Amino acid sequence: HVQLVESGGGSVQAGESLRLSCVVTGYTANFYCMGWFRQAPGKERERVATMFTGDGTTYYADSTKGRFTISRDTANAGVHLQMDMLKPEDTAMYYCAASRSKLCVDNIGGYIYWGQGTQVTVSS
Repeated sequence: HVQLVESGGGSVQAGESLRLSCVVTGYTANFYCMGWFRQAPGKERERVATMFTGDGTTYYADSTKGRFTISRDTANAGVHLQMDMLKPEDTAMYYCAASRSKLCVDNIGGYIYWGQGTQVTVSS
């Protein structure tokens, strides 16, 4: 039974940092694409950052470039998301996602496994 378990969310002030972690259990092979999505109240879930694990190619949403960094956690077959210079508009539930596809996409339908989410709240 595959599970993705996120941790590291919390409440911070604008300009501060958080580090999210996603651990994969119950699956012995690596997923080709792993990453993070977020969903704010009343908005659609959007891709924040993803990594193609085959060669480390990364994608970042324009709103997070230069502030967020995705990295692999090879020991736990998961990923981290380092979030710096946080802004109030980063407030959302953050979800870890994984896909066996060799293409990382925006569409949430392209990801077969999801974590339960971790809340990030940034106040001004």
